[in-house]
Amino acid sequence: MIAPSAEFLESAILGLRRRNALKAEHHPSEAGSEAVRYHEPVLLDQTVSLLAPAPGKLFLDGTLGGGGHTEAFLEAGARVIGIDQDPQALEFAGRRLARFGDRFTPVRANFEMAGAVLEELRIGGIDGALLDIGVSSWQLDTPGRGFSFQAEGPLDMRMNPQGPVTAADIVNTASEEELIRIFREYGEENAARRIAKQILKERASALFATTLDLARCVEKVNPRRGRVHPATKVFQALRIAVNRELDVLVAALSGISALLNPGGRFGVISFHSLEDRIVKNYFRARSTPWIDRPEWPAPRANPDFQFRLLTGKPAVAAEEEANRNPRSRSAKLRVVEKLSHV
Repeated sequence: MIAPSAEFLESAILGLRRRNALKAEHHPSEAGSEAVRYHEPVLLDQTVSLLAPAPGKLFLDGTLGGGGHTEAFLEAGARVIGIDQDPQALEFAGRRLARFGDRFTPVRANFEMAGAVLEELRIGGIDGALLDIGVSSWQLDTPGRGFSFQAEGPLDMRMNPQGPVTAADIVNTASEEELIRIFREYGEENAARRIAKQILKERASALFATTLDLARCVEKVNPRRGRVHPATKVFQALRIAVNRELDVLVAALSGISALLNPGGRFGVISFHSLEDRIVKNYFRARSTPWIDRPEWPAPRANPDFQFRLLTGKPAVAAEEEANRNPRSRSAKLRVVEKLSHV
């Protein structure tokens, strides 16, 4: 991906700050009244406890969303750079967090560009970082964004509205084998082949245009049983493919790890097994001082050793949070701390 130019970042930051100041002046209570509706931050208490924001620390929130986690970091006294590729999320979070002034810096970018963002801001390192992976509640609840099979909307699913590929592009142009691969690999969908065949059959007479077009197609193959909609895994798979989510996550784990100061902490909240597996394996592989293989005469020092693992098992939602916010039930938080010798 091409790094953002200095002019782009400066314009994005200054423009957002000007708009945020104006909107905070004319609508001082708007952000507070909309905050929970936009996106209630999951695992908030665990995140704050494990990442330990404090005065004098600089944090990166790579998935700003509605700004709930960032707000908690700011209230603890930290400075925060908030990154999001969704302009609506940045606008909302900017209004919500305008009261923190220069301690909050919003930037429109994908979190895999974190290194370039900090370089353009002339920042050498950070003391904490958070990624809250996946789609926000507000995006799911906005039919026009095309993420949900619950309401009619364009078959879009782009987190960045200017992204080059929509879900409709994939559904209407991908080969049968490519659709099967996407549904199996990203959605772990057992009926991937039958669903792909049905899609090709239907698009031969009329292209897919809306979320409900696709949801009805999937239901023809997988009739609805129980509470889970049969299109759930297909929609997840397409969202991941449209936004390159797994590739971006792999790149961001490496990039953000390199930005951490000694003692800096890095947390990732994931919502499905594909993401969590990537995070777990990455953190564990870099939290083990010695590695061993059957063909070696003795263990060897791990050249990738750089972290202390703070969560042997991931932090999960308490019963009260899970009951209040169903989205939190699948959330897992893993956190590491950068060692001083690396």
